[in-house]
Order: sequence, then structure tokens, then C-alpha cells
Amino acid sequence: MTGPSSTPQGEHTPAPGVTWEQRLVRTEQVIDDDAPDPTPNRATRRAMQRAARRNR
Repeated sequence: MTGPSSTPQGEHTPAPGVTWEQRLVRTEQVIDDDAPDPTPNRATRRAMQRAARRNR
């Protein structure tokens, strides 16, 4: 095993195209006002059931 080097190493420059690139993606969905409400997922249904049991 070697000890720490007394000469500092320069920064490593990554190869072109390897670094992360940011891309803006729109994730919103437009829902009509008169559309029916979506069914809640399992976690939401279980939370509603817990709240109902707690309020009895």
C-alpha cells in the first residue's frame, strides 16, 4: 500500500458527451373540468380507511 502523494494531481476532465445533460420535460397533464375524478391508488385508499377508523 502506498502513502499519500506529495504532488497534487490535476482534475480529471471527463470525455466529451459523458457528463449529464439537462433536458426539460413537461410532466403536467391537462384534465377537463367535467372529467370524472380518478380512482385513488392503494396507498390513498388505505389512508382514508385508517382516518375513518380513527374518527369512529
